[in-house]
Formats: sequence, structure tokens, C-alpha cells
Amino acid sequence: MILRLLQKSRALSVSEITPEPLKTNLLSVQFGIPPVAYALTIGIRGSNVYRTVFFMPNLIGGIVLGFIWKKIFGAILVHFGTTLTTNAGWGFWGLVILMCWQQAGYMMIIYIAGFQSVPSDLYEAARIDGANKRQLLTNVTLPMMMPSITICSFLTLTNSFKLYDQNMMLTGGEPIVNGIYQTELIAHNIVRQHDNMMTTAIGQAEGVIFFLIVVVISLAQLYFTRRKEVQA
Repeated sequence: MILRLLQKSRALSVSEITPEPLKTNLLSVQFGIPPVAYALTIGIRGSNVYRTVFFMPNLIGGIVLGFIWKKIFGAILVHFGTTLTTNAGWGFWGLVILMCWQQAGYMMIIYIAGFQSVPSDLYEAARIDGANKRQLLTNVTLPMMMPSITICSFLTLTNSFKLYDQNMMLTGGEPIVNGIYQTELIAHNIVRQHDNMMTTAIGQAEGVIFFLIVVVISLAQLYFTRRKEVQA
């Protein structure tokens, strides 16, 4: 059965169904959000307001977000004589910014909970043993933060793979070069193929294969990150 599905989808170019912003989005969330979350746990003035502001985009629907950011980018790019749907580079970064902006608040809450769950006794014991700030970070904070990192990595990975409505509203996969949608993510490609009567079978094959790929990658990610978790 799998071989038949693969044969149905073999006509697709690899670049046509590859989620280009996935890697950038994952790295941005994993390396950009923890410093912000840490800053909001050290008692700076207005930290509760900042948390609310960062979390609000997560409450907005994907289609509305795509429409808002399409207007924002359109108003900016018109001064450069281009648009998101005519320049693949701008379309790529538009998707990255939208995805990070939407997911950052939710991931930040998880990281804040992780930082606050680290027992202060561990820091005190490490300082007594002569640990400096770098050693506290690498030997105390990061190991104790691994459950939060595991959860955020899993959510970012799965949400990036299944992203559809933002992609549809922001760029629609355009521009199209030689029949290939340059800013199209996998979920959008599956729906587009399925809605076309000539390629319905390809869309079904992609959906099954996509499900298997996401399951394998997600389980592998959970396995490798959970191995680094420690108990307090």
C-alpha cells in the first residue's frame, strides 16, 4: 500500500513540498524565546503586562493573523516595489515572522514555568561548590529545563508541519516558478493537490505519507530530548 502511495506522489518535486520555514522557526523559538522568558522571571517592572502582550497573538486565529500580517508586509514592501507573492525571499521571511510571533507567547509561558520550577536549593548548593554563572547555566539550569525544552520542541515541530491557514492567507504558496509554489508548506500542498480533481490521489498519498513522517520525527524528537531530562 505504501509503495502505491509513493508511486502516486513520485511526480512531485521535493522542493514543492518542503517546509522551508520549519528549521528557522524551530531555531528561533528554541534560542530566541528562553532569554525573553528568563527576563520575565527575574521580577522586572511590568512583567505581567509583557507576558499578556506576548501571549495575545496565540489567541488570534491563523486566517486573521495571515490577513493582518499580509496588510503589514504589503504596506512596507510597496516602498521597495515588491510583494510577498512576487518575491519568494520576502514570502519565506513573512511566514517565519508570522509563525514565530504567533507561537512565541505560548512557548514563553512554558519556559517561564520551567524556570520557576528549578529549586533554588540547587543554585545555592552549586554556588557553595564554587560554580560560576556559566556553570550554573550548563550544569543546573539547562538540565532542569529539559522538560520544557522537550515540550516546546514537540509543539513547535508539529505546529510548523501542520501549518495551513496562515500559509494560505499570507502567500497562498506564491510566487509560482516553473509550476512550483515557492512558499508552499506541506499541509497547503496536500490540500491543494486534493482539491484538484486531476491530483486527488496524489493529495491522499501525500496525506498518509505526511502523517507517517510527522509521527516518526515527533517520536524521535521526544526520545532524544527526554533522554537528557533529569529529576529534581
